[in-house]
Amino acid sequence: MVPNTTTSAATEAASPLILALDIGSSSTRALLYDRRGRALAGYGVQEQYVLHTTADGVSEDDPDAAVERAARCVDGLLAQAGPLAAHIVGVAVDTMVSTFLALDGAGQPLTPLITYADTRNAPDSEALRRELDETAVHDRTGCLLRTSYWPARLAWLRRSRPDLWRATARFVTLGEYLELRLFGRCRASFSAASWSGLLERRRLQWDAPLLAHLGVEAGQLSSLVDVDEPLAGLSAPYAARWPALRAVPWFPAIGDGAAANIGSGCTDHSRIALTMGTTGAMRAVQRETAALPPGLWCYRVDRDHALVGGATSEGGNLYAWLRQTMRLASPDEVEAALAAFPPDGHGLTVLPFVAGERSPGWAGDVQATIHGLTLASTPLAILRASLEAVAYRFAVIEQRLCGRVDCDHRLVASGSGLLRSPAWAQIFADVLGRPVVVSAEPEATSRGAALLALRSLGALGSLDEAPAADGPLYTPDPERHAIYQAAIARQQWLYDRLLTRSVGA
Repeated sequence: MVPNTTTSAATEAASPLILALDIGSSSTRALLYDRRGRALAGYGVQEQYVLHTTADGVSEDDPDAAVERAARCVDGLLAQAGPLAAHIVGVAVDTMVSTFLALDGAGQPLTPLITYADTRNAPDSEALRRELDETAVHDRTGCLLRTSYWPARLAWLRRSRPDLWRATARFVTLGEYLELRLFGRCRASFSAASWSGLLERRRLQWDAPLLAHLGVEAGQLSSLVDVDEPLAGLSAPYAARWPALRAVPWFPAIGDGAAANIGSGCTDHSRIALTMGTTGAMRAVQRETAALPPGLWCYRVDRDHALVGGATSEGGNLYAWLRQTMRLASPDEVEAALAAFPPDGHGLTVLPFVAGERSPGWAGDVQATIHGLTLASTPLAILRASLEAVAYRFAVIEQRLCGRVDCDHRLVASGSGLLRSPAWAQIFADVLGRPVVVSAEPEATSRGAALLALRSLGALGSLDEAPAADGPLYTPDPERHAIYQAAIARQQWLYDRLLTRSVGA
């Protein structure tokens, strides 16, 4: 039976406890979880921040500030925990991915912490696609030669900052840098490394042909480990700062997307994660990924499980932009009007690429388009058409991910975009023709990291012993689904005619 809550009062918590550290793109959180994967109510510390971004593509953070934010969250949680801290048997970490940092021989940063969203390497990404067989690279690494990944990032650093390139001894992610500061040494988990675009996904080794092409030595990258290989024995400053954690094992950082799937119960193909925050993603945990679908990526959860899916640049950002630009009514009024609007009842065809396209076409420079506007087009019609259009793009991703109309999986929705709009959740169910269940896990990402740590320690025999909590279920309507199939074909027709090149296929 699936629980309707996975929180627990401290007095009812089942020992042992896991401290979970979740380092995202806008905040860092520290929470406590018990042996059953339940968050302890009232125990949690969060610190928000804003990445440094500029109009010319910069997206970065101060790496030492990021480490200290995480440390302050641990400080606060241990202070809240009091005597409960003695029951903490492990620390689980997940971070935003993919992040990039160059270090000198003494382990000091030579660059800021550069995030996946930094696009200054766009020319280098294009150059690599001319120089290399992107299809072959995609098959080996699960990643395309795009701005989000390390091959283009490394080529950019070598081209734009040859002085830093020559001075670099190591290239690391945020999770590795945190581990380096805490323990004086660091490793890269298969999960975090898979987001770099440099991990050979079948052998779980750094990809030698790419390293050779980029001029990177294998010794400039960390050794690879799985999620169940922790470090223990904090370095002196942190051992004194956190006596309760001095000898506690710290597990290597994993990717936040992988953690979110595990935390929301999406651990096999029967439950596929659908996340709609500022942007969107669809992810499935699989054991075998011999043939990778065109335009999708393949990351890792651990040595035995791959994470296959696609991500979009549009999602809640499009909804927010339309609300602000068109000065729509109150959220409750808009939601009621959206729910009453007939499916595809506006005569509009929308390409919703307000921030360029990622999966599955990867046309980063394509722009949003609204086709079919007339004097009768209303702001609500444009909003409804745009939300449907986002769902259509996920229908393309889902078809490549599943490949069968008779597949019986359900979609598990999370993220503020869908949680705040039941009408949009119903649109997704109708467009995809699948049940959509809203996850009731408020912190699925940190929970997923905690569950993997509990399993590694033997406190959980399997992830199935701690099922995720589910919320409302949205059932597809066959008639609306049929209407949307014609609308998807119409969108694809417009897509094919406005794009001048085909990428990622």
